[in-house]
Formats: sequence, C-alpha cells, structure tokens
Amino acid sequence: MLTKDLISNSIPYLHLDDKVFHALQLMNDYHVAHLPIVEDDKYLGIISEEQLLHTDEESILQQLPISDGGTAVQANDHFLKAIQVAVQNKLSVVPVIHEKELLGIVTYNDLLRNASDFLSLNEPGGLIVLELEGKDYSFSEISRIVESNDAQITQLNTFSDPETGIMQLTLRVSKLEISDIISTFQRYEYNVKYYFGEEMYQNELKTNYDNLMNYLRI
Repeated sequence: MLTKDLISNSIPYLHLDDKVFHALQLMNDYHVAHLPIVEDDKYLGIISEEQLLHTDEESILQQLPISDGGTAVQANDHFLKAIQVAVQNKLSVVPVIHEKELLGIVTYNDLLRNASDFLSLNEPGGLIVLELEGKDYSFSEISRIVESNDAQITQLNTFSDPETGIMQLTLRVSKLEISDIISTFQRYEYNVKYYFGEEMYQNELKTNYDNLMNYLRI
C-alpha cells in the first residue's frame, strides 16, 4: 500500500500568515500535535504544538524557524516509509507530497491501523520472537522447524543491532497452539525471547504479554 492511498483531507493546513493561537486551536480541534505549512500548495515544512507553546500567541508562523527536515514522504512511497518518518521525527501526522506539492496528510493512527493489517495482527495465530546472532540466521531452517509442526510462517520481521550483531526475529505463525514449535526451536538451541499463544497458563500469558508489549515499544 502506498502513502497516497491513506491520505486524509479532513485535517487543515497552515499558512505563513497564520497566527500561533490559530495553529494551536486547529491542533486542539483535530487532536494532532503537528500541522504542515504550505504556500501556494507547496509544502514548506511542519510545525509542532510544543514549538508553538513556547511562542507568543500573536506571532505569525512566518516569524518562526520552519524546516521540512525530511518530515514528508512522496505519494508513491510505501506506507512503511511514512511510519519510519513518523517514528524518527516523533510526528502525529506525516505530509504526503508529489515533488513539492502537498497532496494531503496521513495520521499516525491511520498508519498504525494499516500496519496492524499489514502484519496480520488481527488474524488468528501465534507470535514468536527469537534472538540469535546474524551469522546464524537461516530462513530455510526456521521455516522447516515451523512447517514440521504443521504450521506456516505468515509474517517475518527482523531487527539487527549494528553494535552487537544480535538479530531479533519476529515470527507470526498460522496456529495458536505453539508449544510444540517453541519446544522444537529450543531443541535446536534457538533463544526464544518471547512467545504468545493460546496454550499458555494464565500467569504465563500475563508475563509474556507484558514482555511483548515492552519489546514492541522499543
């Protein structure tokens, strides 16, 4: 899915001659902490509520330092690029542009909803997080372990620490009862960092759910 497919035109833009108090009012009305600034439909940059709160309310936006700073994405970028931009810049909205023209805005909440669909988080299945050294990663072996337990990998995502070379591998598998998959990974000496499935006892479920939420917030 491309960023242009997620554009919302319900959130207004700001202009250089707008006053600070007007910008703050719009942010409050639309429940966002950022808004883009345009001039003749050209994207100039984005401004934050935090910046405005430290400015005289009667000032106009033209008096403030405005820089795009890589805060926008192109219309044909994959929506995951917009998530990356939002996270790196701590944005509540991400402007979508074509060349320099502002086409619209994608909200962070919409990006998260689409990320959930993209990762099949609403589909039934288990989740397993493995930790291993990058040099030991073998997709064919991991896939074989999962399939040997009558399941398939429905999603796979990796994160590597450039300093340690340690890779965290997040697997979504097609069944909830994953104790047999976990046992097989452990038999092959994989470090199972977290797991989330139907067969856990209530206290295990709570502990592993908390661990998973902490992991996803990293």
